[in-house]
Amino acid sequence: MSEPVSGGRHRRPEDSEQSGDAETAIGVEDVLEGRPETAGPPQHSATRKSRPSPWNRGRDRLAVLVIVLVCVLAGVLVWAGSDHRATVSETAASGPVPPAAPDAVPGSLTELWQVPSQATPVPVADGTSVVTGNGGEVLGRDPFTGEPRWRYARDLPLCTVGSAWSRALAVYRKETGCSEVTQLDPSTGRRTAQRNGDAELGTRLVSDGSHVTATGRKLLNTWRDDLVKSMEYGQVPALVNPEKQPRPGCTYGSVAAANGKVGVIERCEGDVTDRFTVFKSTGEKEDEPKVVFSAVLAGHSAKLVAMSGDSAAIVLPEQKLLVLYGADGNQRAAYPLDLPAAELTQDPPGGVATTSTTKDGVYWFTGSKTLALAKSDLTPRWTLESTLGPGVIFANQLVVPIKGGLAVLDETTGATLRTVGVDRHGYSGPVRLGSLGPVLLEQRGDLLAALK
Repeated sequence: MSEPVSGGRHRRPEDSEQSGDAETAIGVEDVLEGRPETAGPPQHSATRKSRPSPWNRGRDRLAVLVIVLVCVLAGVLVWAGSDHRATVSETAASGPVPPAAPDAVPGSLTELWQVPSQATPVPVADGTSVVTGNGGEVLGRDPFTGEPRWRYARDLPLCTVGSAWSRALAVYRKETGCSEVTQLDPSTGRRTAQRNGDAELGTRLVSDGSHVTATGRKLLNTWRDDLVKSMEYGQVPALVNPEKQPRPGCTYGSVAAANGKVGVIERCEGDVTDRFTVFKSTGEKEDEPKVVFSAVLAGHSAKLVAMSGDSAAIVLPEQKLLVLYGADGNQRAAYPLDLPAAELTQDPPGGVATTSTTKDGVYWFTGSKTLALAKSDLTPRWTLESTLGPGVIFANQLVVPIKGGLAVLDETTGATLRTVGVDRHGYSGPVRLGSLGPVLLEQRGDLLAALK
């Protein structure tokens, strides 16, 4: 007999199960919404025992406390070992603008102050402060008293301190290289940019006005004014794109830069003599240099003295010549040099020749003489014997350090107009000059002195 479709007393088992599920669902909803149950099994009078909270047990609270303490301890350890924790940055309002230098070099100069500054190869001064670097500390000082105005310090040793774009650049050593670069406002000490790079130990900074290059024996790094890397040349660490570097196995002797280009003396295994290469300081890819030209030189131990415009001046020790190269990489002139052999053959410290630049001239200190080159094309103009460094313009005149003081020169002819005595307290080594307003600065080895 078939089962009735509707209206019958009997139900199929599955209908009973579905009905029970519906009744149960209604009961749960009623409980959750606070409504009295209208269906379901009869309620027992006894109250159901509530489930205990896990937070009421001592072992659970102890576990939570341990987790919190571990998190706090991990945060403290991260903070304690962080760069921020190991950095001191004490900025200041910009000091008063120094008065202008006098119309002519004074007849006498008195030392105002002297402080250690082993990280500045050349005096660094701009805005309202003189910048010194020693140990891991960079200080902006009052030019007249030497008192610190601002301070930037790391728990790392300084590799070098230089200047570009009216900013101070502090390069710190991390692990095996000089990889942390910080840009500071020289007037206030405010940090304006920072980067981590791959500069080598012993690096120096070379500026062409728009870019800065960190020197090295196997790698050159170039940055733009926000410290973003614009080019790298040589043996690149963690190389991503192979065969982008023209000669990654070479070593470098000396470096110079000008007019958006970097020049380097290379010594490569496949060359019988030294090589002079010029590449652009920026390009489409930072690891793919755009070489302007590369020329094999006529000898060994060559030294790149300077670049200016489209010209480059190179010393060829074996021929005792100063050779000038043009924009096409061809030699265009050569001039004899009367210098001791050691001054001709030795690479300069940090790969940078000891030079200074004025509006009209480039001045090269050979180690015993100062040779003046025309800024327009680097043609030699005159030589001053028995000097201690290159010259700078101070009080509208060219001054060059000599034993016992300064020589005031005619910039065009090199004629000595007069000399000014300076007491260097027994120091007789090389001297690099700088100035800020009426204050003349002397870098004497690891010491910086201010004169007025």
